[in-house]
Amino acid sequence: MISRESAYELVEKNLGSRNLVKHVIATEAVMRALAYRLEQDGDVWAMAGLLHDLDYETTKDRFEDHALKTVEMLKDEDVSDEIKDAILAHCNRKNREKLIEKAIYAADPVTGFIVAAVLIRKGTKLSDIDVEFLINRFKEKSFARGASREQMESCEELGLSLEEFLSLSLEAMKGISTELGL
Repeated sequence: MISRESAYELVEKNLGSRNLVKHVIATEAVMRALAYRLEQDGDVWAMAGLLHDLDYETTKDRFEDHALKTVEMLKDEDVSDEIKDAILAHCNRKNREKLIEKAIYAADPVTGFIVAAVLIRKGTKLSDIDVEFLINRFKEKSFARGASREQMESCEELGLSLEEFLSLSLEAMKGISTELGL
């Protein structure tokens, strides 16, 4: 499997926006935490999270190509079909059948949702946010509109309640708060 260092080099090379880099790092952390919770391979799941938006800069104006281009970009890399399938599944380019595919579908929007929750409270860090605050924001349909509630609620397909999923995701992101600048 591709090393984390090599994968991160691909991220740095292809994602110009620092916020996008932070997003994929956060998704990596959430995916690793989900893997551990569900007794799966943390390295494989984390790699899917890290690489899932590799093509975002080149496909943001052609969403129909999103993920397909990432898989193409990874064709010469040592990346398993399991990771490629998860990347395709995160944006509905493939039916979600395996746990990893269901996990990345739910994990992708939760990172942005949590960041938005931190940012609405000036001077706040991830350590200042709790699950109750996130649940209350979740109920506000106008808050973080881009973070699909449907996708996050799909955590139930993993056997996790929304509260458990938000808690696990928040704790995973707290673990890398320095990297995220939050």
